[in-house]
Amino acid sequence: MFSFMFLLLLVPHELLSSTHVAVISPQDPVLPIGSSLTATCTLAPGLGLQAGSLFWTLNGLSVCSSSYSVLSPDTLSVTLHNLNGSQQQSGDNLVCHGADGHVLAGSCLYVGRPPEKPVNLTCWSRNTKDLSCGWSPGGRGETHVRTKYTLKYKLRWYGREKECEIYSTGKQRYSCYIPRNLALFTPYEIWVEAANQLGSATSDITTLDILDVVTTDPPANVQVSRVGVLEDQLTVRWASPPELKDVLFQAKYQIRYRLEDSSEWKVVDDVGNQTSCRLAGLRPGTVYFVQVRCNPVGIYGSRKPGIWSDWSHPAAASTPISERLQSGSCDPKPGEQNSTLRRELKQFFGWVRKHASGCSGMSIKLYDQWRVWLQKTHKTRNKILQDDNS
Repeated sequence: MFSFMFLLLLVPHELLSSTHVAVISPQDPVLPIGSSLTATCTLAPGLGLQAGSLFWTLNGLSVCSSSYSVLSPDTLSVTLHNLNGSQQQSGDNLVCHGADGHVLAGSCLYVGRPPEKPVNLTCWSRNTKDLSCGWSPGGRGETHVRTKYTLKYKLRWYGREKECEIYSTGKQRYSCYIPRNLALFTPYEIWVEAANQLGSATSDITTLDILDVVTTDPPANVQVSRVGVLEDQLTVRWASPPELKDVLFQAKYQIRYRLEDSSEWKVVDDVGNQTSCRLAGLRPGTVYFVQVRCNPVGIYGSRKPGIWSDWSHPAAASTPISERLQSGSCDPKPGEQNSTLRRELKQFFGWVRKHASGCSGMSIKLYDQWRVWLQKTHKTRNKILQDDNS
């Protein structure tokens, strides 16, 4: 928005003796998209200027003189039709100039829409003592007519209406934080009111209990490591979010992992509340990326789960390279004496790999024993072959 001191600096020195150079009316109007505006530029007396010598610009571009009208020797008007939305956050600059191009006066046009009802109102609590809520502008989003958002809440059946006070703004997303004085075991009604100089709108009312929207930060210190020499397994360990220590609830976890050169994640759901997990059935000699997230459950005896946290930062590790890949050995050809046994072992391996990919612990010990035995068998067989060839 133009300041009067800035305008004075742009006019000729001989005009500075006058307190007012010119005045535009209306000053800084707020208008709906598609409307028309007639503005006037009125010169201060004694300047020796004529209204017929003035001209207008909008955002630095000259306005066609056919839209001008000389209303008096010291007043020039301009009419703008079918205004589009403002092109900049500070409004569109409508400026009145003298014949030599100097700025005499300026006004900002704020052209936009009334707010539509806010949407996607969601809330969450980190420790059952606070509440954060976020929402998005409705319809086509924000215009450059400033809109004020107010988050309001009250106990559903009694209590007075309150307003949230700690707001923050992101890209087309707004939020507000209520840090304290919240009741448990009683539902709240929460809504957002939007208002600007063109109108107002109210979101749908969201009803929630604080205990139903508890979430946590992602698990911290996620580490992925090899399981000895087992070429198709990795162990994942992590630390519980600190929020779990402050309130009476446990957590369940999910893990997802993917190959280094893949964007497709595989999710492990049966982790439970433990803070470590064995991934099995992986490719030997391959890098895997792993993430973990948390969902609080059993909050003060409630059977309802909370809200999943964000995924943790990815951790990575590689599985060991297979002894068979290193030695270049391959499965025995059909017809060899032990082909039937090896075929049965392959089938057993496929079954274990399929059923041991989760973290329930079922058959993990048996699987480890079988894998170690199999690798020792391969090493022994390879050594015999090397001794026979030497």
